[in-house]
Amino acid sequence: MPEFVVFLRAVNVGKRKLTMAEARDALSQSGFADVESHIQTGNFLLGTTMRSAAKVEAAVSECLSAHAGFDIVSMARTRTQVRSLVEEVDGIPAVWEGASRYVSFLADAPAAAARKRLEAWDESRERAFVLGKDVLLEIGGPYNEARLGNALLEKIAGVDGTARNMTVVRAIAEKWGA
Repeated sequence: MPEFVVFLRAVNVGKRKLTMAEARDALSQSGFADVESHIQTGNFLLGTTMRSAAKVEAAVSECLSAHAGFDIVSMARTRTQVRSLVEEVDGIPAVWEGASRYVSFLADAPAAAARKRLEAWDESRERAFVLGKDVLLEIGGPYNEARLGNALLEKIAGVDGTARNMTVVRAIAEKWGA
């Protein structure tokens, strides 16, 4: 059975509360198999008969939105894609010593013009590297003070996305990365 790592966008922020136990139960009751979660920010491993990441994203979003009562967007990757992403990020030399690294998982790859704009970004010790449907953000200061946070990145890319610290992405890759 195919397995996907699913990242939820904007849960447990403000009034958008969804416990991972509730989400696991809702996903299991909707036919997903062997549902696991990692920390409280909406990271799941699940089995499904679906083979398309887009179909998994739509089904997870529909299921959890109905359960939570607010719109939930999800991004799905295979276990291999998550592991390969970490390897690719590790192969990109850090621009600034001590910089923080985040990955924004996007719903779709940015169009050529958006990709060019993101990769040309070089302000206030912030850089972006487009890696297919994912974007590596390297930030030389606190993430909450970064100009190129997830909201602006989504606006430039023209698609939904959700950011995770590389520490979390690496832990997920080690835990679930085939």
